[in-house]
Amino acid sequence: MSKGDEDSFYQKYNLKWVLLITFWTFILAIAFSVIAENLVNSLDVLFAFVILLLFIAIGIIFDIIGIAVTAADEKPFHAMAANKVGEAKTAIKLVRNSSQVSNFCNDVIGDISGIISGATATSIIFKLILVFDALNATVLTIILTAFTASLTVGGKGIGKAVAQYHHEAIIYKVAKIIRVFEKLLSTEFFPPKKKNNSTKGKKDKGEVFNGKEKS
Repeated sequence: MSKGDEDSFYQKYNLKWVLLITFWTFILAIAFSVIAENLVNSLDVLFAFVILLLFIAIGIIFDIIGIAVTAADEKPFHAMAANKVGEAKTAIKLVRNSSQVSNFCNDVIGDISGIISGATATSIIFKLILVFDALNATVLTIILTAFTASLTVGGKGIGKAVAQYHHEAIIYKVAKIIRVFEKLLSTEFFPPKKKNNSTKGKKDKGEVFNGKEKS
């Protein structure tokens, strides 16, 4: 495989992004799991239940963002950018990178939140069994698992409708949050893509063919 074909292959299947997001999913899953495990183990049943609701809410919120960014169009934000609204440029970047943003929000954060919600629910069941010995573990497991699943699905169902009808407002608010973090960290989350200089060089210099320069 030539250098050009290899670059085309990586760009076509976006393998760089796949490898990057796989790595960060691994890191975030470990971080979230450690935090959830420590919090649930150190808190009583009521506060552990609050942690469960928190992770369900995180999954729903990021699902809304992921859907909003795929439903949005750049045009309204171009008008804002023309009026010197700083967040508009960030919003445009979010829309232009919608596949990566939705992948991160819906798949990475959404799936991690779902897995950790299940693990947190299991920890709560163990706490309840220790407190109330008479309670049946099987019944508790079924009820809490069903509650977690129904709340997640119901919340995401409402969230999808919200994202479809209010995607511009959602993306603008997300862009404002991103701008704050970019200023604090002195970085840019969506740097502009580099142009292919090799093609430009060929156009500038021309190609020599049969002893003649081809422009």
